[in-house]
Amino acid sequence: MNTTVQWSSSQEIKKLAEICLRDNQIDKTLYTKYDVKRGLRDINGKGVLAGLTQISQIQSTQKVNGQDVPCDGRLFYRGIDIRDLTEGFIREGRLGYEESAYLLLFGKLPNAAELENFKKLIVACRMLPTNFVRDVVMKAPRADMMNTLSRSVLTLANYDKYADDISIPNVIRQCIKLIGIFPMLAVYGFHSYNHYQRDKSLYIHRPKPELSMAENILRMLRPDKRYSELEARVLDLALVLHMEHGGGNNSSFTMHVVTSSGTDTYSSVAAALASLKGPKHGGANIKVVEMIADLKSHVQDLTDRDAVENYLEKLVDREAFDRTGLIYGMGHAVYSLSDPRALIFRDSVASLAKEKGLDKDLALYTMIEELAPQVIARKRRIYKGVSANVDFYSGFVYGMLGLPKELFTPMFAVARIVGWSAHRLEELINMDKIIRPSYLSVSDEAVYTPLAERI
Repeated sequence: MNTTVQWSSSQEIKKLAEICLRDNQIDKTLYTKYDVKRGLRDINGKGVLAGLTQISQIQSTQKVNGQDVPCDGRLFYRGIDIRDLTEGFIREGRLGYEESAYLLLFGKLPNAAELENFKKLIVACRMLPTNFVRDVVMKAPRADMMNTLSRSVLTLANYDKYADDISIPNVIRQCIKLIGIFPMLAVYGFHSYNHYQRDKSLYIHRPKPELSMAENILRMLRPDKRYSELEARVLDLALVLHMEHGGGNNSSFTMHVVTSSGTDTYSSVAAALASLKGPKHGGANIKVVEMIADLKSHVQDLTDRDAVENYLEKLVDREAFDRTGLIYGMGHAVYSLSDPRALIFRDSVASLAKEKGLDKDLALYTMIEELAPQVIARKRRIYKGVSANVDFYSGFVYGMLGLPKELFTPMFAVARIVGWSAHRLEELINMDKIIRPSYLSVSDEAVYTPLAERI
């Protein structure tokens, strides 16, 4: 018997929940009255300015006659357009994870020697402490790989003599170490869960020093260690596109907030992982895949545009799937007309779908990408455009690569640890105050009542 479920459903807990819900409701009109930007964004989705950064920039509007007008989205890594960056290393026949990481961390594209030295540093860091996999990763395995990652990261602090040293050289060392071993922690965590909870075969493959980050992930994940060149290129591109997205996204902002307190690298990264785990952030790609599966179970002819559109309308009307009213993978907190990452990803998605014989699935995704904005525009009052975001495709890609759903969000973390590291370094270099915003109290004064007189 699951005693936790039994205890949480007890009458005492239900009564406490009722009291909690009753006494913590805040009148929604007060947010407007006091001009509180809920979610730290205004009615048009523009974020409240909370800091400055040189790491990346997101552009979703342009000035026309003094007014902000939505435009096709652009993303810059250290001033370089993400399109130019990805087209550059793809055109030159290289995988781009390592040089993109160098760019974000140190502010410039590496030359050949710098890139080679940086790769060697990452390779040198791809080593876990003796028996760490056995003693930590394999202990109490579960399907929630993000919690497994967090536990592993926090435990690594116990193996670091200088865990609390926040000097820049030491933090750079720690960050490169985490960048190097994140894939191992994620993949080994899944293999442990797959073995101990699903009774499948257990295999732990060591990364090879001559392989890239993407190649090693595929090698460690698969029993036969085999992968195609296209698979490695597509996964590498996915990692680069997820690597960084401005200081205002929830997990990067969390990194800034926690770092500003002066805490250690491992605690800061664990906090960012906790943020990324949320379905409104890093867990969105899983929701897309689950939504598509639900659509397939309810729509008989997946080429019938009217039937697919009808299902999408039911999603928005809270009559289908999880009844949240959301079409997952559509819309973004910042982008309106387009998400540049999704546009860059699209061609690679098509190539991989062709290699895997999944052209029909790709056609369905393409149809939904076209129909969903139209449905949302009809059904909702929106203040900016709606388009497919990168998560609309990433789950599809991970599925084609054979990644289990349990690893979808951890793959996001494997990419975003680079951006988090860059933001941590930026905050440490520039911080002079702990980040502490203000909350306005809207409660009434109350009189203390002696215990004997309380009802």
